[in-house]
Amino acid sequence: MEYSFYDFLKLLGSLALFLYGMKIMSEGLQKFAGDRLRSILTAMTTNRVTGVLTGMLITALIQSSSATTVMVVSFVNAGLLDLAQSIGVIMGANIGTTVTAWIISALGFKVDVSAFSLPLLAIGIPLLFSAKSTRKSVGEFIFGFAFLFMGLNLLKVNAPDLSENPDMLAFVQNYTDMGFLSVLLFVLIGTVLTMIVQASAATMAITLIMCANGWISFELGAALVLGENIGTTITANLAALTANTQARRAAMAHLMFNVFGVVWVLLLFKPFLGVVDWIISDVMHVSEAEGVAVSFKLSAFHTCFNVCNVLILIWFVHFIEKTVCKIIPQKEQEEEYRLQFINGGLLSTAELSILQARKEINLFAERIQRMFRMVRDLLHTENENDFNKLFSRIEKYENISDNMEIEIANYLNKVSEGRLSSESKLQIQEMLREVTEIESIGDSCYNLARTINHKRSGGIDFTENQYEHIHQMFRLTDNALSQMIELVEDTHHQVDINKSFNIETEINNYRNQLKNQNIVDVNNKAYDYQMGVRYMDLIGECEKLGDYVVNVVEAHRDVKNKKAS
Repeated sequence: MEYSFYDFLKLLGSLALFLYGMKIMSEGLQKFAGDRLRSILTAMTTNRVTGVLTGMLITALIQSSSATTVMVVSFVNAGLLDLAQSIGVIMGANIGTTVTAWIISALGFKVDVSAFSLPLLAIGIPLLFSAKSTRKSVGEFIFGFAFLFMGLNLLKVNAPDLSENPDMLAFVQNYTDMGFLSVLLFVLIGTVLTMIVQASAATMAITLIMCANGWISFELGAALVLGENIGTTITANLAALTANTQARRAAMAHLMFNVFGVVWVLLLFKPFLGVVDWIISDVMHVSEAEGVAVSFKLSAFHTCFNVCNVLILIWFVHFIEKTVCKIIPQKEQEEEYRLQFINGGLLSTAELSILQARKEINLFAERIQRMFRMVRDLLHTENENDFNKLFSRIEKYENISDNMEIEIANYLNKVSEGRLSSESKLQIQEMLREVTEIESIGDSCYNLARTINHKRSGGIDFTENQYEHIHQMFRLTDNALSQMIELVEDTHHQVDINKSFNIETEINNYRNQLKNQNIVDVNNKAYDYQMGVRYMDLIGECEKLGDYVVNVVEAHRDVKNKKAS
């Protein structure tokens, strides 16, 4: 009993190493690759066909569809691939994994990528301790990659060793003569086996042994292969447990893709097997030598199944995307960083490109106001767990705003390289100014959140009067942001711009009034000096935020004036 429990702990430990590898690999990618890897992957997955080819190539090279789909999930988690691109790569991975079956059939061995894990750690360790942040990120990525493969390998090693003891499965002979029910039963056995062993290649080896020994027919071997295709999706879904919504959707798309394939092949089971039989016997002329023909037939079945499935479903990528989005809805508190109106493809006409960028800036401004309102909520969040969640969400928004600024600015710079009217060029300059200032508002919001966090960790609290003044300042700042959004979204220039300047004057006057009052209150011992510092930090940051808002308004006004002249 102790031994089996120890075995179970080893299995859990292997899974932990695998998930940890996936996590730090994803983080390393985010830090280092950001824009470069996104542009490479976007280039490689410009359409469905290139996405499928990319998935095939990667899987054929690393000999593990599980590893490819886990990598794809981590790329989606890191925001380097979108959902539609990831579905194409996963489809390709399913074809790439069939190479393994052919190698097992022809040569009887599998390239062990986990053998490179320790040398990879040796390469990664000097990078991990490097002073340069990019090298450190590469080191993290290498460590994550190595841990991921070590975890996958340990999962196979510590799983119940079925491939070494095929006699354990001899009992299945009792269930081979129930007609189509046997086929369904073997699909289920294949699924469960692959879920336990965590590698479709290992289950494929078991299937080949069983067929070669004549325990089961080619028909039931094919049913096991179908089950393996469902079971292998569990690895990606396990990896997605720690990931964000988009990554969970990518893993779900993998499961849907394979389940759909299994369903239609089961409906056409006999004719499909007949075609595979004909390919091996009449086209490839493989002799009926004991065990050889059946292993080639199984490999051919595996390949035909996945290729046909991809050929059918490649036309329904967007439908699959919509379906998984409905199955796994976006969590309210989870923000995905994705530009909605600007895509990574070819630029459209200059005017349309400017319009797309304008819509993106509107969205950016709305996101920043949402971030400010979170800061307002943070001030009155008492529960520690809720406070930490909200604070980390504000941190995430800060990263999102940094990324949005870079992406929109890069896009506008690309647009400005084209043939533009002088009016459009001026418009782009002012839009770049707006984007920079909106990002600065995001920085101010983050600074406010950090001040509230310091106040909380210092164990001090504001007086009732201070809270009232902070609330009033927050109200004025929120009004300024609302007015800014109205102006930014006002294409017909009907909103009165003076309102923004009036609110800014009000914020400045109120800050000066509170600054003077604070000196008096500290001197009168109404509260201590440290609390006064935190209090004025909040008030001062709100005033600074108001300045950035006015800068956005002025940039927008300049566009309006230049258009008019």
